[in-house]
Amino acid sequence: MSSYNIALNFEDGVTRFVECKAGEKVLDAAFRARINLPMDCSDGVCGTCKCRAESGRYDLGDEYIEDALSDDEKGSGLVLTCQMVPQSDCVIAVPASSTACKTEQSKYTATVTKVEQHNDAAVVLELEVDNAAPVFLAGQYVNIDVPGSGEHRSYSFSSAPGSSKVGFLIKKIPGGVMSTWLESAQPGNKVEFTGPLGSFYLRAMERPLLFLAGGTGLAPFLSMLDVLTRAGSQQKVHLIYGVTRDLDLVQVDAIEAYTAKLPGFTFSTVVAEAASSHPRKGWVTQHMPAECLNDGDVDVYLCGPPPMVDAVRKHFDDNGVKPHSFHYEKFTPNAAPVTA
Repeated sequence: MSSYNIALNFEDGVTRFVECKAGEKVLDAAFRARINLPMDCSDGVCGTCKCRAESGRYDLGDEYIEDALSDDEKGSGLVLTCQMVPQSDCVIAVPASSTACKTEQSKYTATVTKVEQHNDAAVVLELEVDNAAPVFLAGQYVNIDVPGSGEHRSYSFSSAPGSSKVGFLIKKIPGGVMSTWLESAQPGNKVEFTGPLGSFYLRAMERPLLFLAGGTGLAPFLSMLDVLTRAGSQQKVHLIYGVTRDLDLVQVDAIEAYTAKLPGFTFSTVVAEAASSHPRKGWVTQHMPAECLNDGDVDVYLCGPPPMVDAVRKHFDDNGVKPHSFHYEKFTPNAAPVTA
């Protein structure tokens, strides 16, 4: 491979992607893309360019000093971007804001290709991006401008990276700015969006995965499942999809399709409403098999409304559950997601 795709995740949630040529150092590739990553000496002496590599393979060489990067720091995933030479696509967390690094979100113009209503619960929106396919990490979101309103709303990609056609699963909100526009939106309409954003994204697949989705928080998991399928993942993956009403269960057929395409994938649905005839009623915390937690050797991803996120966190604390990693994103109507 002659080059690698490097995702730079800034602390303000903005993600920028740069192309790193074979043998090129990350700092040089970023500068070539006019992104001023933190640096001082650029010789592996000062440690100013220290970042965290969250996934990918790379070589740091031996031309830096211990004061700039200790063995313990190296072992924990810290890197010097002035010395880091990628050997695969990589994700790097940058301890600085995008504005401090003199970069910004990417802006895209797209054409509506599908608006599909799902009862009174949600809308599937598909867009064809006019120019190059947007680059993002499975699980991230963008801000979509609502035509004619001067406002934007935040939505996670439900589609996988790599295509100019992107999808979103949007909760219907009576009287909502986006919901109102979607009532009359037609294929051929133009929209703009900016991003990608967010630190909620699929990390390296090194252990079993537990996905917990609440309502339209299903969207990022559809993107992740597509990525796992394309990667030929053999890891065990269990998705628990919780909603309030039976009518809120949308795109279950899309989830079901992954049971045939992705070895080791299982899922269950849960409905909270007491009047429901669904076989699993209540909350996701009441339908979480112990085997899915794998004695803590599991990576947990959770996306849903704040009460659900808080309930799962409390459930883990009360029961002494300590996953290897726990990534979550809270979302509320008309507000940007909060990730951790």
